[in-house]
Amino acid sequence: MSDVTGVLVVDDDPLVRSALALMLGGQPDIAVVGEAADGRAGVALARELRPDVVLMDIRMPVLDGLAATRLLHAEPRPPRVIVLTTFDADDYVVGALAAGADGFLLKDTPPGEIVAAIRKVADGDPMLSPSVTRTLIERVRTDSGSGRAAEAQRRLERLTERELEVATAVGRGLSNAEIARELHLSVPTVKGHVSRLFEKLETTNRVQIALTIRDAGHPVDGSYSS
Repeated sequence: MSDVTGVLVVDDDPLVRSALALMLGGQPDIAVVGEAADGRAGVALARELRPDVVLMDIRMPVLDGLAATRLLHAEPRPPRVIVLTTFDADDYVVGALAAGADGFLLKDTPPGEIVAAIRKVADGDPMLSPSVTRTLIERVRTDSGSGRAAEAQRRLERLTERELEVATAVGRGLSNAEIARELHLSVPTVKGHVSRLFEKLETTNRVQIALTIRDAGHPVDGSYSS
């Protein structure tokens, strides 16, 4: 990835697009490479412009943000996707993460935190707002009848002891560098473990690894953003 992170803004509200473009335009390491007013146009522009990160609204005409995220995630070299919306309902949060989103922020998130989230997600780490993290924790705690815990535990049984340590660290929201320091590993070794976790746990991003750890009942600190 280059020193400048290319961002595509997908939102049906022109005022939101303008505000985000203005805010991000003042960052030396971030460039808004395009804007789209609906999910279908956003997918087409992403394929053409190859942004590093897509800021994706949920409720849009033609194609909604969740469907657009699924399409982008299926690309050979998918961009990172941060869902940026006014809605933090359970179904939206879980739906976005299941679709492959790397982050979920509310539109009232302070500008500095949105900028930090773009940088963090561009580096390969997930980013959820605190209120969204609480929503996920509550969803996991109350969703006892779905068999998710048993399924998560079955998946974790596939892991080696070291892979389980790395997965648990991912569940705590640690970056690759932080995991390397804590487990006394090199960063490339951690990246290799994370890649194997995607395959063994049948997940497609770090947030889904974290949700698997939570579903299985492993203790974590409840934060994805530090």
